[in-house]
Amino acid sequence: MDKNNNVPMTGKQNLIQLGKFVLFSISAGVIQVLVFMLLEELFHLQYWPSYLIALIASVIYNYTVNRRFTFKSVNNIPKAMTQLGIYYLIFTPLSTWWGDALVGLGMSDYIVLGGTMVVNLITEYCVNRFIIYRTSMNTRVKPVNVSSI
Repeated sequence: MDKNNNVPMTGKQNLIQLGKFVLFSISAGVIQVLVFMLLEELFHLQYWPSYLIALIASVIYNYTVNRRFTFKSVNNIPKAMTQLGIYYLIFTPLSTWWGDALVGLGMSDYIVLGGTMVVNLITEYCVNRFIIYRTSMNTRVKPVNVSSI
């Protein structure tokens, strides 16, 4: 047990948690790609504003579903959002810079976006698992069904 009386997760539970994170991140990735495509192809925006707007839409969705279903946390929401915000204060300018630079060198927008999304998935999982929700995983209690009492 850790200092917050949390029971350590088994290897199977860790794999299930990772699997949920990956699946939700894939669905967030679909949102990101669709928004990116809409902005680039329909509105003809440059890479960096299309990427930035699509990333924000993806992050809001991904944070919401992973907090509730993957990490099952009742962690202080403003604190958790601030911690994730700090991660994105570092990741967003770096990924926008390297993405714009790689596109400027002639790489495909979509290859750059895909590679950046993989880096984001791996680093964001580590931040969520080992920093944000480290001591608050599985603290969300399922509501009691009053009709069965």
